[in-house]
Amino acid sequence: MPERFVVITGGPGAGKTTLIEALAAQGYATAPEAGRGIIQDQMAIDGQALPWRDKALFAEMMLAADLATYRKQPVDAEEPVFFDRGIPDIAGYLTLSGLAVPAHVERAIRLCRYNSTVFICPPWPEIYAGDTERKQSLGEAARTSEAMRATYSRYGYRLTEVPRLTVAERVAFILAAVGSD
Repeated sequence: MPERFVVITGGPGAGKTTLIEALAAQGYATAPEAGRGIIQDQMAIDGQALPWRDKALFAEMMLAADLATYRKQPVDAEEPVFFDRGIPDIAGYLTLSGLAVPAHVERAIRLCRYNSTVFICPPWPEIYAGDTERKQSLGEAARTSEAMRATYSRYGYRLTEVPRLTVAERVAFILAAVGSD
């Protein structure tokens, strides 16, 4: 099962979600990024689990959402499932935030494995744009990308950089790499 679970990671604003949406449009199963939905919900209720209010609580909410997303994937399917970030992203986020990675997050990362090749979208200044949920600067986005490289490497994944091409070419690159083209 884990070999079917393909992660696309990187810093904010590098085109990950656009790739996930393009893969979904081609009929592939996808799993959304937890962070954006949590931010939207927390902003709507004036909650505390926001990265600019309580980073640790935000990480816990992402972990709960990512575990649920991981568990709900069908075990008998043969086609890949493309994840907009994976559970190791939480460890990268915590480390980048100067917070310790709790033992239960480490356990979740060990138990919930993905394909050994993880795709990373590099910082891309020409397409980067902030919004109400994405408040990071381009510099923070680049530091996030580097944190994800280090984090996924630390947990035994191989990183493949997604080239800065059109969306269709990036999708074709990923599909060829996972053998689903």
